[in-house]
Amino acid sequence: MKNSCIEKIQTHYPKLSEKEKKIANYILETPDKIIHRTINEVAEELNLADATVFRFCKRIGYKGYQAMKIALASEMTIPVISSHEEIIHEDNEKTILEKVFKSNIRTIEHTFQVNENESIHRAIELLSNANRVEFYGTGGSAVIALDAYYKFIQTGIKASATLDSHFQVMSASQLTKEDVAVVISHTGTNKDSLNILNTARGTGAKTIGITSVAKSPIGQKVDVALYTSSDRTEYRSESLASRIAQLSLIDALSVNLMVLNEKVLMKEDI
Repeated sequence: MKNSCIEKIQTHYPKLSEKEKKIANYILETPDKIIHRTINEVAEELNLADATVFRFCKRIGYKGYQAMKIALASEMTIPVISSHEEIIHEDNEKTILEKVFKSNIRTIEHTFQVNENESIHRAIELLSNANRVEFYGTGGSAVIALDAYYKFIQTGIKASATLDSHFQVMSASQLTKEDVAVVISHTGTNKDSLNILNTARGTGAKTIGITSVAKSPIGQKVDVALYTSSDRTEYRSESLASRIAQLSLIDALSVNLMVLNEKVLMKEDI
């Protein structure tokens, strides 16, 4: 399955220049507007050169502006959830089960696509070298942080998590340069989570973020950003759907660490 135009922008966002981020923000915020405009009109509105817009399109994987615009337009004509997968009142239990499962599968597939190997590798590197790892999340994300703690203590890494946001700030304030803070926030704009992140950064600790929005404050401030991608339906919010992706990312990180630890032990035995 190919990445959508929006997913490509989100994937490349952290590495974009300030001018390129300006274009990315414009597309992410008003995708319906850009498909009706020429490259000259976009460049003029953003006070940029046509060549800058063209290079941005090439940067995210398109031959040029027209190719990107066509891709974006075609995606906007297709609902995120196809009509035969929308849950309706007439659906029986088995049909609803099938549709929920298919939505979860699509969420995991999209999340896999938007995360680059370089980001995963860097996250594993930070986690494996950490003295301890603290997981932070508020609201629904607090449960994900707690699940991460349970998984990570099995890897041999010192890990912890707490559900109370006040205790989380206290915990973050006691981190050191040898520690890693993992902040989980679907929107990446949660004030409590942002406060925790800023507190952790103030100690010099390394930071990893798990969010769905690349241009969010958390997505831009962390040392390594990992992204989730999920669908919204009438009966399930996007944030609720993203939890399956968050759990999958945590699973992948913990398994990577267990494999890495096993390789280290094998080398020591030789």
